[in-house]
Amino acid sequence: MARGIIGTVQLVATLVFAIPVGLFGVMQLVDGNELFGGLLLVAAVGMVLVEEYLTTPQDVPAMAAEKAVDAVVDDPDDDG
Repeated sequence: MARGIIGTVQLVATLVFAIPVGLFGVMQLVDGNELFGGLLLVAAVGMVLVEEYLTTPQDVPAMAAEKAVDAVVDDPDDDG
């Protein structure tokens, strides 16, 4: 699935928060705290999945902006 500029920025912002949580979860797993580490890993994966698949009211203007940009800017593939 092609991702627009706004979608890419949203994903990067989510990853800024999810990666440290996931790394801390891995550290907890290595230290022997399986329950807490596992919960942190699930939380990190959940953050990314929610951002990717859940449409919120804040996403509607972003989707409209992406459609407007796509209508104005030509894809290099369309030049054929």
